[in-house]
Amino acid sequence: ASFGAAWLEKGNAYVQANIRGGGEFGPRWHQAALKEKRNKAYEDFEAVARHLVARGVTCHSKLGVQGGSNGGLLTGNMLVRAPELFGAIVCQVPLLDMRRFNKLLAGASWMGEYGDPDSPAEWGFLQKYSPYHQLRRGVTYPPILFTTSTRDDRVHPGHARKMVHKMAQLGVQSVFYYENIEGGHGGAADNRQRAFMSTLAYLFLDKALSSHSLKPSRSEQTPTFAARLPAPSASWIAPLVGAAVIVALAIVERRAK
Repeated sequence: ASFGAAWLEKGNAYVQANIRGGGEFGPRWHQAALKEKRNKAYEDFEAVARHLVARGVTCHSKLGVQGGSNGGLLTGNMLVRAPELFGAIVCQVPLLDMRRFNKLLAGASWMGEYGDPDSPAEWGFLQKYSPYHQLRRGVTYPPILFTTSTRDDRVHPGHARKMVHKMAQLGVQSVFYYENIEGGHGGAADNRQRAFMSTLAYLFLDKALSSHSLKPSRSEQTPTFAARLPAPSASWIAPLVGAAVIVALAIVERRAK
């Protein structure tokens, strides 16, 4: 397995969670977590995480999670739903903004899976598992690595970019980001790049889970000064510009006298 030398030979464990919503056990298993039932997939994953700790396989501070694409949506939800369960998260080429996913690249073709965010009724359940919209102030988040590709033709890199930007605005320090300029949805264009991306993920997990040189970070309770400023609008920008012009003219006139 690709994770053997990088992970298992160091004495670490690897677990594959078969959760509802996948295709492992046929159509009924897949349909059990569609649309408004999507939360079942995330509840299953959280149950696996708690079971591993209860059995003594690991502890929460040494438990990491990694997933890409739809799995990136899963790991993004673990960040916002149950940050206390994990010591580190790797979120690759992810879906994260479920309000606009259908407007970007291949997103419209996935509405049968997730729902239609333009429908008020369906946005009602979609927003509950939209990681971008579920980030909160005053929450301690584990270290997280986002990776994406500039040339991803399926999941727009804007999902990861927006998430990182919002976390930075919230004052979260434990967020890391890498964007490959090649590679498409696979995140890498050749074996060299694939090896690099894999090494990047395992190095991150090692630093967060083994050496603990990467620490959890708490989002700020209150907005920063810049975040408190109102959004620019023509209603108040025009008077400000006018006032500035008047002041400038007054200064020129005074100097002329």
